[in-house]
Amino acid sequence: MVQKVFRWLVIMATTVLIVSSALLPSTSAQAAAFKLNARSAYAIDAQTGQVLYQKNARKKYPVASLTKVLTLAVIEQDVAAHKLRWNQKVKVTPAVAKVANDWHFSNVQLNAGESYTVRQLAESMMIVSADGSTEALALADAGSTAAFNKKMQAVARKAGVKDAKIYNMIGLPNEDLGKNKIKGVDKDAENLFSARDMALISKYLIDNYPDALKITKTKFANFRVSEGQSERLVNINSLLPKNGFAPKNGEIDGLKTGNTDAAGKCIITTGTFDGRRIILVALHTKGDWNRQSKESKEFYEQLTDRYQPVTLNTTQQVSRQVQRMRVVHAKKRRSTKLDLQRATAVWVPKGMTWQQMKPSLIVKQADRSMTGSLKAPVKKGQQVGYLVLHPGDLPKVKMPVKALNNVQRSGWFDL
Repeated sequence: MVQKVFRWLVIMATTVLIVSSALLPSTSAQAAAFKLNARSAYAIDAQTGQVLYQKNARKKYPVASLTKVLTLAVIEQDVAAHKLRWNQKVKVTPAVAKVANDWHFSNVQLNAGESYTVRQLAESMMIVSADGSTEALALADAGSTAAFNKKMQAVARKAGVKDAKIYNMIGLPNEDLGKNKIKGVDKDAENLFSARDMALISKYLIDNYPDALKITKTKFANFRVSEGQSERLVNINSLLPKNGFAPKNGEIDGLKTGNTDAAGKCIITTGTFDGRRIILVALHTKGDWNRQSKESKEFYEQLTDRYQPVTLNTTQQVSRQVQRMRVVHAKKRRSTKLDLQRATAVWVPKGMTWQQMKPSLIVKQADRSMTGSLKAPVKKGQQVGYLVLHPGDLPKVKMPVKALNNVQRSGWFDL
């Protein structure tokens, strides 16, 4: 009895890969791995999601004021939805003023009974990490810490973060919020995120609200405290252009630092290098602020010195053999072509050939009765697997691969 089922056989790594040596100059040298003296770290190409560095990247830790990136994402969301306005006035309560004027915290002065615009508060929150401004924003937006926490959870889920522990909008221990703390929660409880979580949230903010970078890259701003009194805000990000730790070959335009006893010194930086936006997160870094900034600067410089983004438009650039899968129907055989779902820029070591990256194909929906086969039906354009590359010391890269033809359970398909 003739089986009316298609089975796809993949020509795998046993076939010699044909690679164009003209694409990248050949070398046998391996680029040295990055080193960040942090408890946890994660770096990505923000446009593709390619992981450039990871260290304990999924383990959750206190993140201190890095929380404010998520807080800003909620504010941006609600401004876009016309639930808030940038020029809306927010009246400061005595409880918020108490936090704002406590020297233990990062702050600009806020006077009880005085009103400040949403934009003023957002700028001071991101430029100098003002805790009182952050609390004033969240309470104006949601009415309570608990209600704003729910909004933060919702935005985090949109960013791909589903299990963060969120206790307040600032990143301080719960007890430090005084009257606005969460009841029934330990006084020392702090927000818990992984380095990967913070990178995803940062990417979400930048992708959806790119104007946020106009705030985070602002080096100086004036903050009106009251009639006749103002403060000069100086951005605490020392990697911004023309600052002491500004990296070469690119430009930083964000994003946030943080510090508590439990979290240690934390940092998220982002900028454009070789035309690509990079996001770097480092949690609980060792040493002082200067060492933290120096290591972040060195990361970006090592990236551009040792690696380059190369656009992969088709699987043919890697290997003609990875392009084709064979379809079996009874005793007859035909072939269908595969290709990348989209052109993708990949960071690779300078001088490394595609062949040295050991390209291989991973097939989805495999038929376990035949190794490397794929069950029909398959639709034209459907993702059928991944092309995998191993770019030296960087983590492996997986790029979606699609079928270029329809394949039915019976009958022939169009070539």
